[in-house]
Amino acid sequence: MKKEDLLIQIKTKKSFLCIGLDTDIQKIPKFLLESEDPIFEFNKKIIDATNSYCVAYKPNIAFYESLGINGWKALEKTINYLNSSYPEIFTIADAKRGDIGNTSSMYAKAYFETLNFDSITINPYMGKDSVEPFLEYKNKHTILLALTSNVGAFDFQTKKIVDNSNKLYEEVIKTSTSWENSNQLMYVVGATKASYLKEIRNIVPNNFLLIPGVGTQGGDLKEVCDNGLNNEVGLLINSSRSIIYASNDTNFDIDAAKNAQEIQSQMGYILSSRGLV
Repeated sequence: MKKEDLLIQIKTKKSFLCIGLDTDIQKIPKFLLESEDPIFEFNKKIIDATNSYCVAYKPNIAFYESLGINGWKALEKTINYLNSSYPEIFTIADAKRGDIGNTSSMYAKAYFETLNFDSITINPYMGKDSVEPFLEYKNKHTILLALTSNVGAFDFQTKKIVDNSNKLYEEVIKTSTSWENSNQLMYVVGATKASYLKEIRNIVPNNFLLIPGVGTQGGDLKEVCDNGLNNEVGLLINSSRSIIYASNDTNFDIDAAKNAQEIQSQMGYILSSRGLV
């Protein structure tokens, strides 16, 4: 998907909401366990109920891997359903991959060709040659982990580098802008680190930022927008548990839609008040 297509979705829906499909078979409504593929049936109902309010879906690959071959089948069905029924929706494989060049090439092929996701999250720890195989794909996007929402982010990501006094996450972002096809890069910045967003925007004023942590993890939507919006919006705010697990009865999808609509309404107000839609 081209960046321009994503921008059209944002303006049309007045939303920059990404819904995380962190589908845990232990948490889905019990009645779905009687179906042939409970994970896919849950995802399908969530997607059908919420797609009007979001511009992206982000399956967390670990939840599918944990179920072995059945999980992979559910993931494949989910991405195929999204691509066939809602091709305008931006899709993110939250896989956090990253390895030496030839291995990364195989990961890129798996997610961009075989599964046909629009984007993938990448751990940049191994540097340029572990990321550039993903950047070779036209109209696909690579989302680098920059400054994450977990407490452990302070163990390494905010430490200063002796040579130039940059924090590690700053060095990652600055260095990545020199890589080939860096215009296809996006960055993960946790909502609980909203105070750092202005610094990050100074480094990458035009790239999209994927922001997890709004809702259950305590991130504040207004604070994130105050510090992270650019003149093209430039944000994808991810919400997972507060939407997909809004309830666990037979109307779980309706309840999920209500929560998604509430966030979309807040986003619409923010965008309108700033003249972005």
